[in-house]
Amino acid sequence: MTVRISRRALMARALAFALPVPVATHAAGKVLKVGVTLHPYYSYVANIVGDKAEVVPLIPVGFNPHAYEPRAEDIRRVGTLDVVVLNGIGHDDFAERMIAASENPSIPIIEANRDVPLLAAVGGVSSRMGNSRMISGQVVNSHTFLSIAGAIQQVQTIARELGKLDPDNAAEYAKNARAYAKRLRKIRTAALSELTAMPGASFRVATIHGAYDYLLREFGLEVTAVVEPAHGIEPSPAQLAKTIDAIKALDVKVIFSELNFPSTYVETIERETGIHLYPLSHIIYGAYAPEKFEMEMAENFTTVVKAIREQGGAGANP
Repeated sequence: MTVRISRRALMARALAFALPVPVATHAAGKVLKVGVTLHPYYSYVANIVGDKAEVVPLIPVGFNPHAYEPRAEDIRRVGTLDVVVLNGIGHDDFAERMIAASENPSIPIIEANRDVPLLAAVGGVSSRMGNSRMISGQVVNSHTFLSIAGAIQQVQTIARELGKLDPDNAAEYAKNARAYAKRLRKIRTAALSELTAMPGASFRVATIHGAYDYLLREFGLEVTAVVEPAHGIEPSPAQLAKTIDAIKALDVKVIFSELNFPSTYVETIERETGIHLYPLSHIIYGAYAPEKFEMEMAENFTTVVKAIREQGGAGANP
């Protein structure tokens, strides 16, 4: 189900309406410092601004955003920023606490998802709903950054709002955003072109973590269930048994797992169900880099193509 919401409904807090801000708040000749919360947003902003602004991660390398608790030094860094780009729909709630506790609690915020059609979160067979938020009476999936369509929409929003803050470089930001979006579209086009001779995939799909609905929707695949007990946490034997029984009952044909998820859990599910698991990247680990999103999303698209070809009847490797 696709949910369209207004910006006011999206964020129930006054900081959500900080943009646009007066241009005078950004001094001429001063390099804009843009804070980001997640690896994909680092890639988005870095490709938009080029050398015209500085991109500053709120979370140091090595910390998992799912379990991150703000540290004093990270909160101090927020006070040096000119603007923060947020996912804002459940994946980076820690940032709101950091901003509120910083020396600059009224810092401008860019809500990257404000114009993105949101999907309702899929229920878990033995899980809680992690990284999601109740909006307009529905729990929405916050992983909009794990798709090409969602990424392009967010890149356009970010570039437009950064241009309002930094009008001297607005044209450059818009040009860079268009070039970046073009490269992202090529990833999707190349992957989908490999499936043109195949009938549309119609088998049932489950995921270990509820992160890949937006990505799989680009292939016409709907997620039937999420089978994790909680993100990144090894389940108890009882939870694992319940998960395996549920997968069998749902007649799932493909499970997309997460890279870096506890291997014994994944291996047991694959062995006991006989269903092949295909690992996808959540793009939240490792060093921040402008090319990270493109590289890991290209791998994700390759993996989904492989799953469709192997389980959709073609039987051939990409």
